[in-house]
Amino acid sequence: MYKMSIKKILVPLDNSKNSFRGLSSAINLAKTSDAKIIAVHSVYAPPKGDFETSGRFNKDHKKQLNKMMEIAQKQCDRANVDFEEKLLYGNPGHMIAKFANTPRNKIDLVVLGSRGRSSAKEIFFGSTSQFVLHKVKCPVLIVK
Repeated sequence: MYKMSIKKILVPLDNSKNSFRGLSSAINLAKTSDAKIIAVHSVYAPPKGDFETSGRFNKDHKKQLNKMMEIAQKQCDRANVDFEEKLLYGNPGHMIAKFANTPRNKIDLVVLGSRGRSSAKEIFFGSTSQFVLHKVKCPVLIVK
């Protein structure tokens, strides 16, 4: 029987309830496998954009990001799970897949929350979870 070794779990966070559901599931998996959680947040950034003046990533966004990561850190600390945070710049689906697929990051599993969009909307707009599911090389767990 195949037994998967999980040492690093990538958890994308976007401050939604669903992303924190994904974090909770990842924490439970990390406790049973002695894995580390890598929490990532991707800031959508236009090429050559100046985040401080473009309105895309201002001081309020930075405060929200810091608070979100602080909450995630505390949840991991309470569960005695190692935690690391990363900030990525670019299209969230592409950046999550790129990070997960980069060999030096050694990601064993991606756990992310589903937004629960209707199937009609997904056909037209797609979703980050669908993109990650199809582009990431390691196993992906989507939590509803």
